[in-house]
This record gives sequence, C-alpha cells and structure tokens, in this order.
Amino acid sequence: MTNRDTPIDIERALLNPADVFGEPANVVSAEGIDYETKIEILRRWGYDALELEVAEEENMANGEPSLLDAVVKALRALGVEPDILRRPPTKQGGV
Repeated sequence: MTNRDTPIDIERALLNPADVFGEPANVVSAEGIDYETKIEILRRWGYDALELEVAEEENMANGEPSLLDAVVKALRALGVEPDILRRPPTKQGGV
C-alpha cells in the first residue's frame, strides 16, 4: 500500500499498520524505516491481530481473517523470534 515516492507516516503506521502497509511483509521491505521501528510496528500489528482473535472467540468479530501468522513470519524475517508460547495471563498475550 505504500508508495516508494511518498515518505511513510510513522505515527500513522504505529496506530494502524494495516492502513499504511496492507500486509505485514510490506513492513519488512519498507524503505526509510529503521529496524527498531519496523519491529515496533509489527508488534503492534500482532497485538491488533490477537485482539481480533479474542473478539472472534467471544463472537464479536466481523469475520476478518487473523494476520497473526503473517506478523510472526514478518518478525522472523527481521530476525526476531516472537515469544508467543509464553504469553501473559491475559487472552491478548503478546508477540
């Protein structure tokens, strides 16, 4: 979704990564964003994906597909191993 000629609005990307990038893999290949910011964007996207899974579990979702697997794959592409096996005691957990 990003245009290579247009600078990426980092604040907007942190608030709504899907609106800026379309899919998690686009964060990995984005130019003009430092490594740590890419990780933060993907972690926030992962949290959003977990929130959707919780809503789905509670029959409150709109049938949107979860992007959690894609977020995990993107984080791994950056050399980050998400700790999804040791989640906090909340349903949302963390990536």
